[in-house]
Amino acid sequence: MFHIVLYQPQIPPNTGNIIRLCANAGARLHLIHPLGFEITEKSCRRAGLDYHALTYVDHYDDWEDFCKKSPIKRLFAITKFGKMRFDKPHYQDGDGFLFGRETTGLPDHIHEHFAQDNKLAIPMVEGSRSLNLANSASIILYEAWRQNEFSLQD
Repeated sequence: MFHIVLYQPQIPPNTGNIIRLCANAGARLHLIHPLGFEITEKSCRRAGLDYHALTYVDHYDDWEDFCKKSPIKRLFAITKFGKMRFDKPHYQDGDGFLFGRETTGLPDHIHEHFAQDNKLAIPMVEGSRSLNLANSASIILYEAWRQNEFSLQD
C-alpha cells in the first residue's frame, strides 16, 4: 500500500478528489492539520464522495504528531525544489508521498527533514505556475503503482 500525505490542505475539492484517488488505488491518505475546511459527511456528499471512502483517511494534529504516529516506511517530499525527477526512484510497498499546501507548498522546517534524494519534482514547462494538487498526487501515485505492476499489497 502506498500513502499520500497532505500537509495542511486548504481546498476541499482537491482533498475530495485525492480521497477518491486513494480509495480507487488502494492507497491511504494522511491529513496533517489544521485543514482549511472541515471533513464531514455533508461536505463529502457535496463533493460527490461516499462517506465510506473516508475509511482510507488518517488525521494528525500537526507535523510532530504525524512524525510520531505515521506507519510510513519511506517518505518522499514532492516539491518544485526537488532535484530528482519523480520517476527515478524505485518505489516500494509502504512508501509515502508528502505534498504541501496548495498556496505555499511545504514550509522550510519540513524541507529540512528530507535528504535531497527524497525531494522529488514533477517536470513542467518553464514558466508555468504549478499543477493542481490532486493531479500531482495522481501522477505520483500511479507511477509508484505502475512500477509495482499495479499490485495491491497491505
